[in-house]
Amino acid sequence: MYNLNLLKYRNDIIDNENKTTYIDMVDIYSDGIKVPIIKYRAFDIFKDIVHGFSTRLGGVSNEHLSSMNLSFSRGDERDNVLENHRRFAKALGYSYERLVFSDQVHDVKIHVVREEDAGKGIIKESDIKNIDGLVTNIKNIPLITFYADCVPLFFYDKVNKVVGLAHSGWKGTVGNIANQMIITMSNEYGSAPENIIVAIGPSICMDCYEISEDVAIQFKDNYTDNELKNMLVNKGNGKYQLDLHQACKYNFLRAGIKEDNISMPDVCTCCNPNELFSHRASKGLRGNLAAVIMLKD
Repeated sequence: MYNLNLLKYRNDIIDNENKTTYIDMVDIYSDGIKVPIIKYRAFDIFKDIVHGFSTRLGGVSNEHLSSMNLSFSRGDERDNVLENHRRFAKALGYSYERLVFSDQVHDVKIHVVREEDAGKGIIKESDIKNIDGLVTNIKNIPLITFYADCVPLFFYDKVNKVVGLAHSGWKGTVGNIANQMIITMSNEYGSAPENIIVAIGPSICMDCYEISEDVAIQFKDNYTDNELKNMLVNKGNGKYQLDLHQACKYNFLRAGIKEDNISMPDVCTCCNPNELFSHRASKGLRGNLAAVIMLKD
């Protein structure tokens, strides 16, 4: 029904040879159930991490949550969400019972994940509050964050073996959660920016993301004129098109991440509403996608 090789970005289809991402179709059961996972080529060379981004396909949820809704906060039946997590975890290669959730309040706070945090948000109640970023150096604890247009940020320190995830909507982007994560990685684990590999995950593209004057003003106050030329277009009547991906890239560069270590997205959630959940495309009637990263043995 769906051709995931034809996912769009800015209303266009990028040639596979130029894609930063690819689709891994994983057959998880003998009955032929397949779970698609969006992965980044730049992370594949590192065999000590697991990473991936879900689609809305391959799960058991129904109607507007169909079918791989991974959130407990969208009105779905708990058993459906748990089965979706089992499937995605089996496909990607981690224990869903050890997932660590954040509650994502569009802030820039980072939580350092310890062993005692394993399972918080999925099999036990979580006390991780007001958090949009997770980071750890502990193996076999998968970090997970949730999306339906906002920007996922993946982090991997290849030297000190640290992984992180951050949820970067417009508030998290203009507040620079990317830099806050890098500061946390440095303070907690001694990470150096030049050793950190990052990826900007599937999310809403500039063509699909219209903002109002009050939001545009905040970006004008926090980015240079040269940067704004590449990320903000004034449409008149108080409306603008904003490129969150370019804004996140500038945040990374300012923090000392090497440009060659930044993978840009080539999939837009809003351009592909049949394959990915999009808040804007569905007018809020949707489930949640998820980003996962984990250090493994």
